[in-house]
Formats: sequence, structure tokens, C-alpha cells
Amino acid sequence: MKALKLSIALLTLCSTLLVSEEELDSYISENKKEQFKYDYEKNEAESSKLRDSWIAPLNLNYNYSKSNPYENKQTQQSAAIVMDQPIFKSGGIYYGIQFAEASRIYSNNFTDVTKRKLAKEAVSLLIQIKQMDLKISKQKLQIENSEINLAQKKEDYLNGQLDSGFLDSAIIERNIVIQSLYDIETNKERVISKFNAISDMEYDNAFVPELKLITQEEFLENNMVLSMSQSEINKNRYNKNITVSKYLPQINFVAGYNWKESQNQQFTPDSPAISNETDYYNYGIRATLPLDINIFRDVESSKIDYLKSVIVIEDKKREQKAIFEQVMQNIDNFEKKKQLSVENRDIYEKLLEDTKALFNAGYKTQYDVELLQNSVEIQKIDVEIYEMDKQLELLTLYEMYKND
Repeated sequence: MKALKLSIALLTLCSTLLVSEEELDSYISENKKEQFKYDYEKNEAESSKLRDSWIAPLNLNYNYSKSNPYENKQTQQSAAIVMDQPIFKSGGIYYGIQFAEASRIYSNNFTDVTKRKLAKEAVSLLIQIKQMDLKISKQKLQIENSEINLAQKKEDYLNGQLDSGFLDSAIIERNIVIQSLYDIETNKERVISKFNAISDMEYDNAFVPELKLITQEEFLENNMVLSMSQSEINKNRYNKNITVSKYLPQINFVAGYNWKESQNQQFTPDSPAISNETDYYNYGIRATLPLDINIFRDVESSKIDYLKSVIVIEDKKREQKAIFEQVMQNIDNFEKKKQLSVENRDIYEKLLEDTKALFNAGYKTQYDVELLQNSVEIQKIDVEIYEMDKQLELLTLYEMYKND
């Protein structure tokens, strides 16, 4: 824990840039951003539909019929406008409007989380590409060292100082490091393909953001996953209230206008044909109180959904804290590895300096100088690789961190 706190303090001093929302979004292709834009628009449309769902439709009816049971052709026409509008639902109207807004916020939070996951993946792939470039450079240096080692073993073998087993080992070692280079290059192409699938950027020119270390309080306060869970609580609470109101008294305003016209109507074969036209209106109040055997089950079900969502967010908080602590521990480990590489670099630099002096004095070969020079460069590359590993760990936090 002490080492963890030291690492946190160290990173706080070294990290000065906080990546913005727009920067992360810029790594997503325009096509995918357009898809997310439609998702947000759909969320707005669905919310508006829910918000106004308490407004009953105005029903327009029209009917036309023709018949000839007797000598004359008879026609009938009728039309009606009918309104059956709830004006009181024991709070259901208010809760319905609030539920619509809570649903919109929840849906937008869900879309935010989905978009951020994609942005995180793009940045992660980009960092991995840059990291593989470093690993390729490192591997080439290791190949050079293996070739120098092989050349030394050849000379010693030809001079009778080594048997063929040492020479075989040097050849095998050289083949292994060359094959490892091929594996890294293949993996790099695979990662580039994934990056190109989700981003319009040219990976070789793309800027890699520098992520700042954030405190646990900041991480939890601005956590997108927790925001989504909180919005789900609000949504379920209003839904519970709507469910209760469904089984309470409701008052509707009912009104209508009716028109009817008939021509050449006959009721018996010998009766005269009659034509008439009538119209009238009606309005009033209708009160209802539903009595359903499933009232308590329905209410209890919606209440359980609400209570569960309250428990879930506490569980999510615990998960997020665990993620934060794990990331901090991983960063601390990478910092230790980085410091070890720095120490190794210093050792190799001192050995290189001494070896150059011995080479000038004729006690060491050019091979010895080149081996140590490559070893110094390898340790420098390792330092950069571990820095990128730390950025990848921080990216795990930024996947869930909303910087408003």
C-alpha cells in the first residue's frame, strides 16, 4: 500500500494533461459517430412519445353503405369525432412525464457508455501500435546482438575454443529472436486492421493522448457506469409509481360529435322512401376504478425492480472501486519495472563507457562495444514501453470517466 501511494504521488506530478471528451470522440470514425447521433435522436423521440402518451388520440370515424333490399337504392353515411381524455390518474400523468425524462437520461447514458467503449478501444489499439513499433525496434537490436553473439561463437569455434554445441545454441537463439520479430510484425498488422475498422485516423500520424491520473473520488463522482445505474434507479422509481396509479381512481373527459344521413330508406316493400339527416354532440365525465386480481402482484413486481436497482448501484460502486485499485496496483508494478530498466540502463552505460576505454586500449573488441550499445538502447526502449503500459491501464479508468 505504501508503494502504491508513492506511485500515485509520482504519477500525479508527472501527468499534467487531462484528455477531453471531444479528444476521445475524435478517434471514432465519422460513420460510427453518425450512428451514435441517430441513437441519441431516437432516445429523444422515444422520450417525447412516452411523455405525451397520456394524451388520448382524437378518434375520427366515417362509414358509408349502399343497399337495395326493395325497389329503391338505399344509402347511409355516418361520421363521428370521439374524445376520451384522461384528466386525472391519481398522479399517473405526472409520474408518466417524469418516467419519460428518466428513460431519456438512462438511454443517453447507455449510449454514452457504448460510445466511450468504442473510443477506448480505438485509443487502446493506437497505443498498442505505437508500442509494437518500439518492440520491433527492440527486437531488431536483440537480433543484432544475437548475430554478434553468433559471429563471436563462430570465431571461437574455428579457433578451437568452443565445441559445436555452443555454436548450435547461438544459431537457435538467433532464429528464435528473428521469429519473434515476425510474430510482432504480424500482430501489429492485425491491430492496425482493427484500428482502421473503427477510426478514420491514419495510425502513423495519429496523436496519442496523455492521460492524467485521477483520484478515486473523481473516478466515482464522474463515473459513467454509476451514472447509468443511478438513472436506472430513477426510471424504476417512476415506473413503480405509474404501476400503482394504474389501479387508483381515474377521471376522463369524454366528448363527441355525431352525424348521420340516410337516403331512400324503406322499412317495407310498400312503404314510402324516407331521407333524413341528423347530428348531435355529447360530453361528460367518466370515472373508473379498476379491480384486478393481479393488482398486488403487478405493484410488487415493479417495486422489486426498483429495490433491486438500488442494490445494484451499491454493487457497481464496489466493482468500480475494485477496478480503480487494480489499475493503481498495475501502474505501480509497471513503475517498478520502469525503474528497474532505468537502473539497468545506467549499469549498461557505465559498462559501455569502460568497454570503449578498454577497446581503445586493445583489450576489448568492436563486438563488445556494439553489444553493450545495443543493450543500452534496449533498456531505453523498455522504459518507453512501460510508460505506454501505464497509459493503457489509465485508459481502463477513462473508459468509465466522464469529463464534463
